[in-house]
This record gives sequence, C-alpha cells and structure tokens, in this order.
Amino acid sequence: MTALWLIFSGAFLAATLLPGGSEVLLAALINQAPETWVSLVVMATLGNTLGSLTSYYLGALGRFAKTPEEMASGRYRHGLRLVERYGYWSLLLAWAPLIGDILCLLAGWLRMPLVKSSIMIFIGKGVRYLLVAALALHWL
Repeated sequence: MTALWLIFSGAFLAATLLPGGSEVLLAALINQAPETWVSLVVMATLGNTLGSLTSYYLGALGRFAKTPEEMASGRYRHGLRLVERYGYWSLLLAWAPLIGDILCLLAGWLRMPLVKSSIMIFIGKGVRYLLVAALALHWL
C-alpha cells in the first residue's frame, strides 16, 4: 500500500510544474515487487494524469491574466501551435519532457473539452508507464 501511495504522489508531483521524474521511481518499485506492476502502473497513470489536470486548471485560470498575444509569443509559441493544429489529440504528448506541461496548460487556457482532454492525457501517460514497466520487468 505504501508503494502505491508513493508512486501516486511521485507521479502527481512530477506532472505538475515541479521538476521530477516518476519513471525511475516506477522502475525501482517494480524491481522490488514485480507482481505489483499493474497496480503501480495504474496508480502512476492516475497520479500523473491528475497532476496534468492541475496544469490544465491553472491554464484555465490564467485565461484571465494572459492575452492571446502574450500566449502566442515566447515559451508558449510552439505548444500553442501544436494545440491549435491538433486539438485535444496533442495531449497524447502530455508526458513529453519540456512541452508536456505547457500543452496541458494551453489546453486549459484554450478551454478545450475537459473529458476529451483528460482521456488523451490518460492514454498518453498510460502508454509511457506501460513501456517503463515493460522495460523494468525485462531487466529483472
């Protein structure tokens, strides 16, 4: 139970705007108890998805503070083009370093549909954690 809470909270924090990676933690926990890999992957995916939804909501709140011109310039420019071009499908990349947090933030700022956005974030992050788990199990 402690391992599930640990991976959930680690994955949640890693998905917010705080630095950190939960993949190493997941691999280490799978190494300690390989029979729990499914539960660990589910909890990591849920925690990381909820962390990204925190960024989504921060983006929605930021809509009151940032103008479209401010968002179209600087560090958001590339992410904004991706989200505007591919819509909620771009959130399959929410797991990606550097741009993933920005994609979720922009999805909220653009008021993309919450349910569709959540599903895409969940799928992208779930696939990533399944790959990490497969690699961890392979090297046991």
